[in-house]
Amino acid sequence: MNSKAQSVEAYLEEIPEERKVAFFQLRDTILSQLPEGFEETMSYGMIGYVVPHERYPAGYHCNPKLPLPFVNIANQKNFLAMYHLCIYANDELMNWFKQEYPKHSSAKLDMGKSCIRFKKLDQIPFALIGELIAKVSMEEWITTYENSIKKK
Repeated sequence: MNSKAQSVEAYLEEIPEERKVAFFQLRDTILSQLPEGFEETMSYGMIGYVVPHERYPAGYHCNPKLPLPFVNIANQKNFLAMYHLCIYANDELMNWFKQEYPKHSSAKLDMGKSCIRFKKLDQIPFALIGELIAKVSMEEWITTYENSIKKK
């Protein structure tokens, strides 16, 4: 469910009232723990946290005109979603997250390759999300990304 919003502010205005508290807390958690250098922008119809072209001129291999994505958050039809690309590209980070999740939430982990779905808004593990965001510096993400695309 991609938004046509052209700015983060416009996207935030679209969030349904019943999801605003959880969505804003998720965003605030990310912003408070986001390592230096990442920028908040609209990315793929969602709010994205990206490596700007000034820091990584090659951009995203799928579309080099776009900055390298790191994390996106979205209001989907039946849930809030967080897409963390490094968790998909780094098995150690993925395993850590899966082990830690039950310690922070009684909700079952609902996860795709890089998508973490939050259907129970009162059970989002914000502290764990903050830890996850803070675990990977921009330089570590770029290295992980470059290594993952070399394998393809």
